[in-house]
Amino acid sequence: MIGSTVQASRLHPETFAALRQSLARQLPAFLSAKRWFGGKARQIAAVDVVDAIPVGGSGAVIFIATVRYQEGAEETYSIPLVPVIVPAGTSSTDAAPRVPLQDGAPVTLDDPFSRQTFLAELLDIIKREEEVSGERGRLRGSRTAAFTELSALSGTVLARLHAGEQSNSSVIYEERLILKFFRRMEEGENPDLEIGRFLTEKARFPHVARIAGSIDYQPQGGQPATQVILQEFVTNQGDAWRYTLKILNEFYQGVGDSAPPRATPASDHVPEFARKPISRLLDDVALLGQRTAELHLALSSNRQDAAFAPEPFTPEFQSSLESSFRELASRTLRDLRARLPDLPAKYHDQCAAVAAREPDILRAFHMAWSAPVNAMRARIHGDYHLGQVLYTGSDFVIIDFEGEPARPLEERRMKQSPLHDVAGMLRSIRYAAFAPLLGAPPGYSISEARTGSMSAWAEAWSGWASKRFLEQYYETSGSAIYLPANAQERARLLQAYMLAKAVYELGYELNNRPEWVGIPLEGIVRLLPSGD
Repeated sequence: MIGSTVQASRLHPETFAALRQSLARQLPAFLSAKRWFGGKARQIAAVDVVDAIPVGGSGAVIFIATVRYQEGAEETYSIPLVPVIVPAGTSSTDAAPRVPLQDGAPVTLDDPFSRQTFLAELLDIIKREEEVSGERGRLRGSRTAAFTELSALSGTVLARLHAGEQSNSSVIYEERLILKFFRRMEEGENPDLEIGRFLTEKARFPHVARIAGSIDYQPQGGQPATQVILQEFVTNQGDAWRYTLKILNEFYQGVGDSAPPRATPASDHVPEFARKPISRLLDDVALLGQRTAELHLALSSNRQDAAFAPEPFTPEFQSSLESSFRELASRTLRDLRARLPDLPAKYHDQCAAVAAREPDILRAFHMAWSAPVNAMRARIHGDYHLGQVLYTGSDFVIIDFEGEPARPLEERRMKQSPLHDVAGMLRSIRYAAFAPLLGAPPGYSISEARTGSMSAWAEAWSGWASKRFLEQYYETSGSAIYLPANAQERARLLQAYMLAKAVYELGYELNNRPEWVGIPLEGIVRLLPSGD
């Protein structure tokens, strides 16, 4: 954006008030265009700017805005913007809000994440443990014992905004630190910070990015909310999702006209021609199963810390969990019926079949949670899949303990069976197997002419990988208190969590990638008893 920065902290109070009012009117359209905004599927009734916090010499202002919807609970978002005076005759081509100053000069509110001064100021708030006051609240920085070691940076720190698609904004400082700026704000400590600090300082689990510091937002008369987390930057070759897709794509391309296996084989029955590209990947999947179990052992290791001490399943908790799963299924299948005409025609019969099995899905959840669960609940990752694991080239680092962002914070902090995470990873493995057959993401796709013949190979690899992951997970967990000793009970719980995950995936795809609904539809059918 061409223009001169306005120091918002020096604006006339009346001008600043007018800026806030004008911004509030423009925010619905602005938010709807942002990747990190979680309310795209809901109708906005109004947006109220409840606080404005000028940040240092960059001219940036962090606006705290409450979004009210036509239906459902309101949400609060943190929106950093920098006022920039636009030269006369300059037109804006983006959706950035524009407001007039008292002298009539137009001001555009630009994104400050492209400005080195703003990125440096965020880091300094943590480094100096500063407090930055706004109109109705303040930001407060803090650093951990690991900060000094992790932040051994040069005098002039170069920062860059992470380019990946995320529900938050991430900044990388000289490949040593990564800062996550949370867009959606909720009262209470974010699980990503809470769990990350526990694993860094108490459990000393080595396969996570260590926490270096944080920034909280403290509103007047309210509870603090996590605004920023600062973590160790882990050198990596990308996440496990991209790594898996790359190897699988090479495997599918190399299959040629080879006959696919007639049945889902055991992991030691990989065809000879496939061993070179696949054996290493299966070994890595087994290692991921080991790291996952080690994570769960670490998260359940402290019985003195009430936030992490394992707790038993109770009839009340199981009843609540069943109700939650049933509500999820009913809502998702209602959306499926409503959106059926807009879905790809090749899925219509499958959609109708799944919608007709709603009673079977509800019955499956009831059967899973009506019997006592002889295991302990513990803190878990909560949104575990291949995209939440970094591949270093020889090992894995687990990241993003925020949980499913669409769920309330207290629900994401709830102790669960670690099999919830296991189910998420097994579903992610199956997604990776079939994603290239759907032509997405770009660069990892199989031609439509070969899709049919490749399905059996995708089924085979999914079977091999799931078996290896699960075997290593159970072996590493051993007799852990979070696993039922009875194998049948263990399988029953895992099946229920996988079914709930497939239903959740269906809802996600309906809202975001309708062309992918085939994967969760198939998963739901496969996870239901065939005789019902």
